Amino acid sequence: MGLFDFLKKTTPAETERLDSGLTKSRQGFFTRLGRSIVGKSTVDEEVLDALEDTLLQSDVGVDTTVKIIARIRAHVAQAKYTSTEELGRLLREAIAGLLHENRATYATEKLDQTRPTVAGKPVPYVIMVVGVNGVGKTTTIGKLAHRFTAAGHTVLLGAGDTFRAAAVDQLRIWAERVGAGFATKGMNTDPAAVAYDAVRQGLDQGVDLVIVDTAGRLHNKVPLMNELSKIKRTMEKVVPGAPHEVLLVLDASTGQNALQQAKAFGEATEVTALALTKLDGTAKGGVVLAIADQLKIPVKYIGVGEQLTDLQLFDPDQFVERFFAAEGLDL
Repeated sequence: MGLFDFLKKTTPAETERLDSGLTKSRQGFFTRLGRSIVGKSTVDEEVLDALEDTLLQSDVGVDTTVKIIARIRAHVAQAKYTSTEELGRLLREAIAGLLHENRATYATEKLDQTRPTVAGKPVPYVIMVVGVNGVGKTTTIGKLAHRFTAAGHTVLLGAGDTFRAAAVDQLRIWAERVGAGFATKGMNTDPAAVAYDAVRQGLDQGVDLVIVDTAGRLHNKVPLMNELSKIKRTMEKVVPGAPHEVLLVLDASTGQNALQQAKAFGEATEVTALALTKLDGTAKGGVVLAIADQLKIPVKYIGVGEQLTDLQLFDPDQFVERFFAAEGLDL
């Protein structure tokens, strides 16, 4: 089995948690739209305007909203009659179609069955985790490590957030909790040096995966963003090609601001995957569509609750299915 193969499996419990996690976004969306078109029997320009406003209020974003409305408008123009009862189906098909256009970006990362070696030692898969303060970066690292250790893989966490008070201790607690190794040089030390040591330690110990935390930084602070490039170069000195993944953690509840953060981090370092946290606590779940459509960076993980198992692999088909499947929320 490949290192990431187990992530493709969705359990009934995970589906139930996804349903629960999408409740606020789903109810807010359908409630707003239902109120806007009450009394209407056919889809006309007034209904399309109401749908457009609803999508924008759900933080789908202007560009993505325009694409969705255009798809539905094209169908309405071709059909002799389109009832408002059909709108839910049309919207579902439009969103699914948009996500499928970017389907290639959702391919799950794989590690070769025969792992490359350095000095005769198998190379660990290295993930560098970045993001601003307060998005749930440390918690995401802990939950991600749990997923891998629970599947029987060995994991080492590198405490590269060396300036935020108690950050190192928080990550140490997570490592102990999930049964992962831990690499640190303490507080107020060079993050690049920590990253170097973590990858070196992971290589020496032959672990499957090394996850390196970095200091939370404002996306508009150029020197801090440039430091990420230094950290990447340092890790590559130990393992050519490391990090194999740069995971940007975003808070879904910040809506369009999350999209701006993703754009800025993408300019500072090559972000290869995204984790959207706190989807369960926001009605702005539409930002998932905006990010997937506009950035072409895979939304790989979503956080749908506080439990240890509430970090899920993002499946666009399942996301659409569960968003529209709840009873009592049809238009």
